[in-house]
Amino acid sequence: MARPLVVGVDLGGTKVATAAAGCDAAIVSRVTRPTEPERGVDAVVATIIESVEEAVAEAGATLDDVAGVGVGSPGPLNPEIGVVTFAPNLKWHDVPLGALMRQALGVPTYIENDANLAALGEARYGAGRGSKNMIYITVSTGIGGGLIFDGEIYSGSSFVAGEIGHMTIADEDEGPRCGCGNYGCLESLASGPAIARMARELIRHGEETMIVDLVQGNIELVTSEVVGRAALAGDAAAIAILGKAADYLGIGIANLVNILNPDTIVIGGGVSRVGEILLEPVREVVAERALKPAFEAVRIVQAELGPDAGVVGAVCLVLSKLKTRECRTGARS
Repeated sequence: MARPLVVGVDLGGTKVATAAAGCDAAIVSRVTRPTEPERGVDAVVATIIESVEEAVAEAGATLDDVAGVGVGSPGPLNPEIGVVTFAPNLKWHDVPLGALMRQALGVPTYIENDANLAALGEARYGAGRGSKNMIYITVSTGIGGGLIFDGEIYSGSSFVAGEIGHMTIADEDEGPRCGCGNYGCLESLASGPAIARMARELIRHGEETMIVDLVQGNIELVTSEVVGRAALAGDAAAIAILGKAADYLGIGIANLVNILNPDTIVIGGGVSRVGEILLEPVREVVAERALKPAFEAVRIVQAELGPDAGVVGAVCLVLSKLKTRECRTGARS
């Protein structure tokens, strides 16, 4: 019998990342395929299934050697019944993903929110190792998050806990309307698109900055990644823009620290790649605004797993669902 495996899938709007791992969560094979959600639900589910089969084959095993599959999906979902309630980027409504995959693969399959699984991955094998109560925040195209309490995912009463990006931290006069329909959301003020918007506004007001050179004068090409590159090169305007985003993040994190009293805040996503340029001003704002005992108990650190956080978390989900005997022997009941 081949060594028993678990499989983790990170389903996104642009790609499906799949990894087969041993029962120690060490990844032994990877497969990445485009999602192409415009093809419809059936085609995307077929892609996920094929990627699982390919990852298992590349690991030198068969589906009989797989103890379970974990899938991280965007959008509100119900992990208890394995249904993706609504995933805007996929244009999915009430898709029974867990049942579809179990039927096709004949393997126990578990579904969870993708941000929750990234949080679980960082808690178990990333920057949150050793933490008991951890909050994961991803700062990218949007701002999402996951809550890990007593080492386990906290989903809330209707499975939507951790929507950190939609915390209101400003009034209607500060920033554009958020995609959720409200004003003043953290996501509308500190996400990647918000950082790019601040940069374009600064350039239009005549600010001298390396950002202009990086986009060859076409400010419509400005992204948060461009701002980050300029900041890492020492550009004062870019550093100031990230500092403003850090102010907003710090306000949001101070609220979380006061309410939830975590021991670790892990910040991931593309914007976090600038490291201390973002994290240090965030810590300063949190120190100013959070209650002293709460701030002194928390560390605010950069995520470690990068794009692997989702698949590692999906593997961890399976391992937490299975009995030790099942994963050790490869047996499935």
